[in-house]
Amino acid sequence: MKVLVLGGCGIQGKTAVFDLAGSTDVERVICADVNLEGIKAIAGFIDMTKVHTAALDAGDPASLDRLFGQADVVIDLLPRQFMEAVCQAAIRCGVSVVNTNYAYPIAGLNDSARDAGVAIMPECGLDPGIDLVLYGEAGRRFDELNVINSYCGGFPEREACDNPLNYKVSWVFEGVLASTKRDGRLIRQGTVIDIPGARQHDPDYIHTVVFPGLGTLEAIPNGDAVFFTDALGVTPTIRETGRYSLRWPGWSAFWRPLKQLGFLSEDPVAGLACPVSPYQMMDKLLGPQLQYKHTEKDLVAMLNVFEGKQGGRQVRSISRLLIQRNLETGLMAMAQGVGYPASIVAQMLARGEIVEKGILSPMKHIPYTAFIDALRSRGIIVDEEKITLA
Repeated sequence: MKVLVLGGCGIQGKTAVFDLAGSTDVERVICADVNLEGIKAIAGFIDMTKVHTAALDAGDPASLDRLFGQADVVIDLLPRQFMEAVCQAAIRCGVSVVNTNYAYPIAGLNDSARDAGVAIMPECGLDPGIDLVLYGEAGRRFDELNVINSYCGGFPEREACDNPLNYKVSWVFEGVLASTKRDGRLIRQGTVIDIPGARQHDPDYIHTVVFPGLGTLEAIPNGDAVFFTDALGVTPTIRETGRYSLRWPGWSAFWRPLKQLGFLSEDPVAGLACPVSPYQMMDKLLGPQLQYKHTEKDLVAMLNVFEGKQGGRQVRSISRLLIQRNLETGLMAMAQGVGYPASIVAQMLARGEIVEKGILSPMKHIPYTAFIDALRSRGIIVDEEKITLA
């Protein structure tokens, strides 16, 4: 199979290229990006005879169509503003695509994709991605679901916590800033609660969890949990659900006063020589200071808790995974958590293991056992614990 990776020289893109080049089913990897220098970082660890680079102008439909014409399937790891343009190219060219962003912007393309015989799989990375595959399996295993709480976060190993935030950047810092302003929606005691992004770090909404081997982590509401219980068709029986980011303790105490003082405002500050917003300043000021050294590991921790009825009993099922940076290849834990699932599912699509067309969902359309086995073969192990409550 021939696989096109859009944004293949980025942090996550290099990981997908690395994985694809090591697959016996892949004969050609087209690594497309605006700057192709990044591929050198992994050139010593992969079969570069399979990898072909191509210049990309994501804003030019002709450029996208030309590249799509060379591939059996596409992995889109470009910034989220290009998502719809990439999916439109997939429909025009009749080539299926995997994307790691939330599906909201392309929900209206389902009929067009289905009519074109194309599968578009958004939300297929880490979070959203692996977590949603676990959601889907829980929906199949439980007779009734009452609790779904999903936790995921990337942060430095303890030895690398050498700044006041105890945080470093394993993806794009602007994306980190955007996540600190994201509205949340959860269910507590059967009641839907909407949390504005401005109040995301308030004490009423944060709590702590204990993760084996790491200790206490802070959980911050991040995203619309009800959207996914609706999609799974279980909201009527849910008494508690939430989606939470994980950080070392102290994260919310740092951001809460800064948000109250307007440091994440996107409005230009009056009286400056040029129009600069506090948000832009924070991105340019903090991002460069929060970079990993080559000898430091980032970690990704994911925890999913499901409770409900199973065979007449009340059962709790807990799924955990922990990913660490590979210091030999330099591949970040976050990039593995995003790039490997995208590569796995792209290959499933190309092999015909996923046959549905249209806008698909990891909850419903990714075969669970094959996916979990593929993660395990790449060193990402999902541990499961089952507890009978009553």
